[in-house]
Amino acid sequence: MINYLFESLPMKYSAFIGVMVAFLLTCFLLKKFGDKLPKDVGRDFALNGKLSAGKPRGAGFIFIMVFAFAAVMFGKVSLEIVIYIVLTIFAMMTGFLDDCAKTPWGRVKKGILDLIIAILVAVTFLHYNSSSVLIAVTGTVIKLNPIVFAILTIILVWASINVTNCADGVDGLSGTLTIITLTSIYLYDSIKEVSPEMGLIILIFIVCILGYLWYNATPSKMLMGDAGSRAMGLFISVAILKTGSPFLYIPFAIVLILDGGLGLVKITLLKCKIKALTKVRTPLHDHVRKNWDWSNTQAVFRFAIIQIIVSLATIYLTL
Repeated sequence: MINYLFESLPMKYSAFIGVMVAFLLTCFLLKKFGDKLPKDVGRDFALNGKLSAGKPRGAGFIFIMVFAFAAVMFGKVSLEIVIYIVLTIFAMMTGFLDDCAKTPWGRVKKGILDLIIAILVAVTFLHYNSSSVLIAVTGTVIKLNPIVFAILTIILVWASINVTNCADGVDGLSGTLTIITLTSIYLYDSIKEVSPEMGLIILIFIVCILGYLWYNATPSKMLMGDAGSRAMGLFISVAILKTGSPFLYIPFAIVLILDGGLGLVKITLLKCKIKALTKVRTPLHDHVRKNWDWSNTQAVFRFAIIQIIVSLATIYLTL
């Protein structure tokens, strides 16, 4: 383990200090430097997308850097965890540079960068962990060929980055859903006593998002941008991999998958000239606001409620 700032203190006290510092520092820096971030220009294709024009965008740069600082300073992080933190920063920077760009990056460029990150995660994970997968509901352990495991890991990481990114479009939505997903993973880790080194790291990540949501709740004062959503997606995939039960990603992030993932599926089908899902507006948060007349607040709360119910039921099944 790498030394941390309060190594002489019992872990529970350093954890308490780390969580509080991460939250307060996130709030302070966002308030102090939020107006220095690039300004959003609004999105023509998104429902009410123009309402975000002029708001600071790229707040993910600040809360992810606070997360990295607090995790290293207060957590007992191994070299493996440090690599994941660096890759989270890398994912954030690819999004932040896109947020700052006058011309948005194309899907191909971002897709290639996502692939590189996913490969690095897979290589790192396999270097420090086995290729065994636990089916949490049944308790069955499956030993996968390392190459097969690596391919599945790359798909998981790539998908997590992109569905979380696509789900970012309503004030507070992706941040809230990410918190619920990470909390579900934290509870599973705690109950099953797996991956203890990830517990505090997950909590610090959660409180950094909470610091951002302080300013992002409707009506928002700033937006996380791709800098935040892409980093959140990467961190979710790493956290779920460290549980040893990566298939838990499906129930623990089901709302993110459906909200952001259906849009990716729809685009793929249209490119293949398959006219499916044409009556469904994507992302789903646009569909429920446009077609079902949900308010932004209703979309956030109802999506959050669905994810909480699925997560709690899943955790109970794994007991």
